[in-house]
Amino acid sequence: MSDAPESVQMTKQPSAARIITAACVGNALEWYDIAVYSYFAVYVAKVFFPSGDPTSALLLALGTFAVSFLIRPLGAVVLGSYADRAGRKPALALSILLMVLGTLLIVVMPSYETVGLIAPLGILVARLIQGFSAGGEFGSATALMVEHLPGRRGYAASWQFASQAAATLLAATLGTVLTSALTEEQLLSWGFRIPFAIGLLVGPVGWYIRRHVPEAPEFARSRATDPGHSPGRVVLREQKGRVLLTIGVLAATTCLNYLISYMPTFAINNLGLPASTGFAGVLIGGVVLLIATPLAGHLSDRFGQITLMVPAAVLILVLIYPLFVLLVAFPGLGVLLGMLVLLCLFKSFYYGPMGALMANLFPAETRATGMAVGYNIGVAVFGGFTPFIATWLIATTGSDLAPSFWVMTTAVLSLVALVTIRRRTALR
Repeated sequence: MSDAPESVQMTKQPSAARIITAACVGNALEWYDIAVYSYFAVYVAKVFFPSGDPTSALLLALGTFAVSFLIRPLGAVVLGSYADRAGRKPALALSILLMVLGTLLIVVMPSYETVGLIAPLGILVARLIQGFSAGGEFGSATALMVEHLPGRRGYAASWQFASQAAATLLAATLGTVLTSALTEEQLLSWGFRIPFAIGLLVGPVGWYIRRHVPEAPEFARSRATDPGHSPGRVVLREQKGRVLLTIGVLAATTCLNYLISYMPTFAINNLGLPASTGFAGVLIGGVVLLIATPLAGHLSDRFGQITLMVPAAVLILVLIYPLFVLLVAFPGLGVLLGMLVLLCLFKSFYYGPMGALMANLFPAETRATGMAVGYNIGVAVFGGFTPFIATWLIATTGSDLAPSFWVMTTAVLSLVALVTIRRRTALR
């Protein structure tokens, strides 16, 4: 068994850029599809979820978006365990193929007027496939990066989130262009499908790149030491505390991320702003995230992940309500842009270091599974349901400030998790 690790070490390792690209391309496609669905939820609701009440139709569309996140923990266990047994590379290749299949279904699905109930059911199936695929994506991709670049874990893992920003940036750019260039009738007829179709182009490229990246030496050593282990069973039986801490760490940034994705819908429905205004705001926010997130990851390698994350969580907790008050009192592009820039800065310095912190909570033998399970339960609870909860809170309370209450709750949970990790481990 000692020969396997040595042979791996003798193999020429790929560049950091190649490793990061291979790991992040699927994550970017996942978040691109999520962002596109969120941004065009108003049109998805009208085409696939017709109702006499526009709010009910939107809730059905957002509910389908949220329900798809419930299958992500299953994908996390299945694909995460596959990655910890067979390798990061085959798991990542499989996940991107499944993601493409789900996206294709959305592109070709006829409207409710054409096929009736098959339309909303088809969209639900597409989102479930995407959710299952996404379940194993984060853990496997992040494990691949941190194991190939052990001395720069913060910087490497931060690109998982920077790729999300790049995907959001592309989706927001397309949203801004399409809502500005096309009429309402054109968007409802065919225009909203264009971003999903563009996402399909990423799939073959990502699959090819992932098929040609070697496994990391750290993973090869762990597999050689214990080739028959069951990572799913170990995580669920022996590492539940680590999983719970991962979920808690995720709460604030995941909620904030999906709130940002929800802002175009909020701008249209609640502030009475043109659709292009909301997309422009998210566009600027994406630029901030793309630039600031790798910087935060780099700084976390020097000063520690928790050291950067705690102040960011505190700022989110303290400032989210005043920012909503300002936006509702003075709705407009300038205020919306200012709010999103601040939120994206806070978010960058929170989730830039987060991937490395989560990876450090688990050993290599169960890293992909443990991260995937914790990440996807956290995303399902605090992410996928955020647009639905925000819409429901507004409808229930009658206040456009209500979404901030949900963000504040998650910020408190994340601070508790970070303090617990600092007290119980050597991580900083």
